[in-house]
Amino acid sequence: MVSHEPTHDEPPFLLLGRVLRPHGIRGELRVEVLTAYPERIMPEDHVYLGLNPADPESVVEYEIAGARRHKQYLILQLEGLSDRDEAELLRDQYVMVALDDAVPLEEDEFYLYQIIGLPVYTEDDEHLGEVVDVIETGANDVYVVRGPRGEILLPAIEECILDVDIEGKRVTVRLMEGLLGD
Repeated sequence: MVSHEPTHDEPPFLLLGRVLRPHGIRGELRVEVLTAYPERIMPEDHVYLGLNPADPESVVEYEIAGARRHKQYLILQLEGLSDRDEAELLRDQYVMVALDDAVPLEEDEFYLYQIIGLPVYTEDDEHLGEVVDVIETGANDVYVVRGPRGEILLPAIEECILDVDIEGKRVTVRLMEGLLGD
């Protein structure tokens, strides 16, 4: 059972991946990696699987019997899964870790869920709105901001995102040429 009681702003779990399909005939799972820390998934550790990461009652804990990279995917073997039919039942489920078990963050790092809802201001203190979503593109994340100027897509790069202050509940940005369609 998960020992951490999340606050209303914290999710109970962080996503590591999503089961795409069985891999082979021995109960292994082909997993799409959804984390910057795929090394977090190690044998002799445990993960949670379920269709709804926001509902702790709907997830099931599994011990990891084996994990390896295969191309851009992770091949995951869970204790108790021994054939393709059992693995098929887990298709499309999310692979998660309890927030307490997540990789500790470095200084100036944050989880994406922590910036949703934060107000966004320009370096000249103009309020642009709030972060409503984060699009993960591979090259860099893009913050979706909705406010008085409508929807603005801000690339999460140093030239644009000057400061993310989780404690102070504020994102400060520099509007690069072309971001507002002018």
